[in-house]
Amino acid sequence: MKITVKLPEGNVLTKEYDHPVTAESIALSLKDSLRYPVISCRINNEYRGLGTLIENDCSLDLLDLSDRYANLVYQNSLTLLYIKAVHDCLAKNVKVTIANSLSKGLFTVIHVPSVSDEDCTRISKRMQELVEQNVRIDEKVLTREEAIEYFKAEKSDTSRRLFESAPDLKSASICTLDDETMFMYTGPVPSCGYMNLFEIRRYRTGVLLRFPHYTAPLEVPEYHEQKILYDAFSEETQWERLMQINVVSDLNRCVKEGKARDLILLSEALHEKKIAEIADQIHASGKRIILIAGPSSSGKTSFANRLCIQLRVLGIHPLYLGTDDYFVERDETPLNEKGEKDYECLEAVDTALFASQMNDLLAGKKVDLPEYDFIEGVKKFGKRITSITKDQLIVIEGIHALNPKMSEGISDDDKFRIYISPLTQLNIDLRHRIPTTDARFFRRMIRDNRTRGNSPAHTIHSWPAVGRGENSYIFPFCEEADAFFNSQCLYELAVMKKYAEPLLAAITPDQEEYAEAQRYLQLLSYFVSLEDESAIPCNSIIREFIGGSVLV
Repeated sequence: MKITVKLPEGNVLTKEYDHPVTAESIALSLKDSLRYPVISCRINNEYRGLGTLIENDCSLDLLDLSDRYANLVYQNSLTLLYIKAVHDCLAKNVKVTIANSLSKGLFTVIHVPSVSDEDCTRISKRMQELVEQNVRIDEKVLTREEAIEYFKAEKSDTSRRLFESAPDLKSASICTLDDETMFMYTGPVPSCGYMNLFEIRRYRTGVLLRFPHYTAPLEVPEYHEQKILYDAFSEETQWERLMQINVVSDLNRCVKEGKARDLILLSEALHEKKIAEIADQIHASGKRIILIAGPSSSGKTSFANRLCIQLRVLGIHPLYLGTDDYFVERDETPLNEKGEKDYECLEAVDTALFASQMNDLLAGKKVDLPEYDFIEGVKKFGKRITSITKDQLIVIEGIHALNPKMSEGISDDDKFRIYISPLTQLNIDLRHRIPTTDARFFRRMIRDNRTRGNSPAHTIHSWPAVGRGENSYIFPFCEEADAFFNSQCLYELAVMKKYAEPLLAAITPDQEEYAEAQRYLQLLSYFVSLEDESAIPCNSIIREFIGGSVLV
């Protein structure tokens, strides 16, 4: 039996065996030559657990903690370990909810009257004991019907309702750690010994479960409080309670019962209310440079245009600009570590020209604003010579808008900063969140295919580079914001499903992006498709991605 093994660093070697062998044993035999611990793998371009028994010739890609999928496997396995420790330290019947991502970890809620620092210490110690004992984690795959019966017997109501409500779900992976079982949508690590890096920290009304980030796999990242994001998630939770949608099965029920129209209108009304509140904040602040930033596919353009409309309602006539027009000439664009042009870095922007022109506008001078020609890769002048009155504002959106270096030289007294991102509190069930990154991916894939002709495989291939840019140039500055706008629409993945599924299904097993496409298809299988989108207004942020927007 011949196995072609691809190491995380890209090296390829061939291993031959005269007997069946697990992916884990191959990874362990190569341990001394690997930078980071191997957590998961792909076998013939499909994601599989390390415990998979290989009996025939195949290709095997080993995935370590620097891989985003493997990092997700680590998170989900660590969740099982955490819940097991909570039950061992507190009580078996204590409910634990994985609420959302926060501070490079997961914000969890342990449903008891109070959780002390001493409780957190006990939970952490119990987790470490299980790691040192290297307790195995078993995985069993059930059919949809078997899973429903299993969840009934276990009284796992949210998981049962999920499988009852989503006919596209065909199977469930049930993972067992000692006496603790959990439905898991990625499959687990083979044993607790793989999860030696974590931190338990009490925070506000819950507990943070923290672990290595894929950009630094050998350490739990330094802790930074994210108060703005915590408040945003808390507000989103209140909205979801208002709309009676907490987990995916609630949304599926809403779609099946024909109540999606009311959900859409209520969700959009909450967006409009929040935008109007931010406009009022700006008006009260007296600031004139409005900086809007957020990660890819947050809906910055639609939000900025809707904000301008709300400002006009207040008698303010803003000038709207995008930082993309301030790119340096293409032949001056910095190169990344692969020798490719890096359009994500701050150095790709002519920050000196930007600051100079903004100060001139604020001073009442006429300014020749550039227009960037993306075909020729140069700034062009002479088409937008403008000035503003002393009562006008300048609304600027771009990925670097909150980076202090972007607006260096402009007085902070003139700046009002807004961070925008789609933060979903809609969970798959009580123990599985929907990664915000995945929600943004669907937006980008659909939009880029529709407007730029980019293939879904191209979007999957480029997505990790986008993420690296966001981690370096966007996320570190979100706490600089004066206001936060959550651009997530509670109904959106039900709408995105009908657009995304055929695009992802067209990616074939021989393409490098196939495994990731299958993961995204699995996530979409939890949702019932909302076919009738007629209730989505033409100024909705979702329209920026699916089409029909009057703002973009």
